[in-house]
Amino acid sequence: MTLPKARIGGRKSRFFQPFSAVPELSLYLTEQTARIDAALERLLPSAGTPPATLHAAIRHSIFAGGKRLRPVLLLAACEACGGDAEQALPAACAVECIHTYSLIHDDLPCMDDDDFRRGRPTCHKVYGEAIAVLAGDALQPMAFELLLQSPAGPGYSAAGMVRELAVTAGSLHLIAGQVRDLEGEGKKISFDELRLVHEGKTAALLTASLRLGAMVAGATPAQLEAVTAFGHALGLAFQVIDDILDVTQTSEKLGKTAGKDAASEKSTYPAILGLEASRAEASRLTDEARAALGHLGPASRRLGEIAGYLLQREF
Repeated sequence: MTLPKARIGGRKSRFFQPFSAVPELSLYLTEQTARIDAALERLLPSAGTPPATLHAAIRHSIFAGGKRLRPVLLLAACEACGGDAEQALPAACAVECIHTYSLIHDDLPCMDDDDFRRGRPTCHKVYGEAIAVLAGDALQPMAFELLLQSPAGPGYSAAGMVRELAVTAGSLHLIAGQVRDLEGEGKKISFDELRLVHEGKTAALLTASLRLGAMVAGATPAQLEAVTAFGHALGLAFQVIDDILDVTQTSEKLGKTAGKDAASEKSTYPAILGLEASRAEASRLTDEARAALGHLGPASRRLGEIAGYLLQREF
């Protein structure tokens, strides 16, 4: 389905709305998203900075109205571990840069070949494939430059935080997940193989975001273990729900092309488990994520609420 072009455009897309949740959580998420957007606006090169085409392309994708889920979780994890979220803002922007780069490249014709992302034309549709590739390339070192502006908490180091993000974004996790996803197209893969795809492609960066927030806060080993377990389960739940939405929602609701997974003959949770079993798996993983927060106590309330909100995207 092609989205009507007359309604696409502007920084906050009408196709892709930010968080919708219970009023108190919704306010928290809206405020955190605004903080992240303001930090990105301040920290990234302006659209007119030479080469202007490159920086305009970067901003086209960064400011496309995304939920900022990963940076919001990073800030919430920092707070849950007793840290100052203000100090974690550059790290939050760093993970958003890595995430956005991955989306730009994921949408390329040689990858998932998608014309829309977050309700607006994808980077390569506006700026061409070469500039889109370079915009994604530029966002990667930019992320590490930003990450180094967030101080490591007691017991952690800048080098350790850089390694955390580098390993996550590299050939063993994020890129590994993309490779497995491409290689699985048109094939019947097992549930365990599908889980491996999404542990790399989705859960790894989401988990690293939480861990980086905890590191800025100087988390104890028990706190770091708790946010790690929470992130792994939540990342998988998020992907199951995304797979469900791809077959149950319209392109207008999703802000990207619906039914793309089936058209590309990708293995998904609904394709392997069926729709109802996929919904049960999303609920199970969300419960597992919330249970992992037990060691953090009341300070982790926001993280638990966000997990519940993400599940409600489908139910």
